[in-house]
Order: sequence, then structure tokens, then C-alpha cells
Amino acid sequence: MSQRIGYAAGAFDLFHVGHLNVLRHAREHCDVLIAGVVSDEMLLQVKGVEPVIPTLERVEIVRSIRFVDRVHVETVPDKLDTWREVGFTHYFKGDDWRGTERGLRLERELGAVGVEVVYFPYTAHTSSTALRRALSLLEGTADASPALAQHS
Repeated sequence: MSQRIGYAAGAFDLFHVGHLNVLRHAREHCDVLIAGVVSDEMLLQVKGVEPVIPTLERVEIVRSIRFVDRVHVETVPDKLDTWREVGFTHYFKGDDWRGTERGLRLERELGAVGVEVVYFPYTAHTSSTALRRALSLLEGTADASPALAQHS
């Protein structure tokens, strides 16, 4: 049986339990887990999002997780290019991508080179987007209230 090399990519900005769950589940399904940390530049280019935590700090956070064997910084948007650089056999993604146009395209492209796309339950109640929104609201509230600003 050949070695199963898993790849789980993400921004991993504002690291939360959903990120941890994906990495934990991914590790259970492979022999080696490589976590892809999307660079600041790629996040801005692809998602139009500027991360709160810079790339190198996110790499250190993800690298310190016991489920992760290696970290790869993603600097290209194409997962086939990433596959050529990393050589994974399994690609792990949250199931919010399952059945979507992007998910189906990913399955076709990676499937053509023998990579299996495996979906894990998405932690809907916690996301970096929701955390960013909450922080933004708190920042707005802190500006309006000196009492709250003292505690931030």
C-alpha cells in the first residue's frame, strides 16, 4: 500500500476550532499531513481579504499543531500547481465546498492526476469571517464608548 500524503489548505487566520477540526480529521485519513497556509498576497488576490495575522505567524501556529507534519506556504492560486510542488495524494476540504461549482471543478482537476478530494464537516458556527465581523463590530463599539475602549 502506498503512502497517503494529505494536504489541507486554508488561510488559518484567526485560528479557531473549525481549523483544528479539519486538521485533526485530515490527519486521521493520511500517513503524512501537509498543511497549506495561504500567503497574505494570495488571500488579497483571491479572496480580497487582508489577514489579521501575517503569513509567517500563521505558519508558526499551524506548524505547532501535533497533527501537522509539514507546512507549505501557498503562493499560487492553482491547486494543480500546488500539487506539483507538494505531491499530495489526498486533498482535504470543508464540506461547504461539496457539490458547489468550485468543489466539482477541484474534484475534476485533482482527480485527473489521481488525487482524491475528501470532505469533512464544516464548523458552521465558527468561521474566520464571523470572527472578523465580530471584531469589526467591537472596534466600532469601542470607538463609540470610552468604557469599552479601556477593556480592549
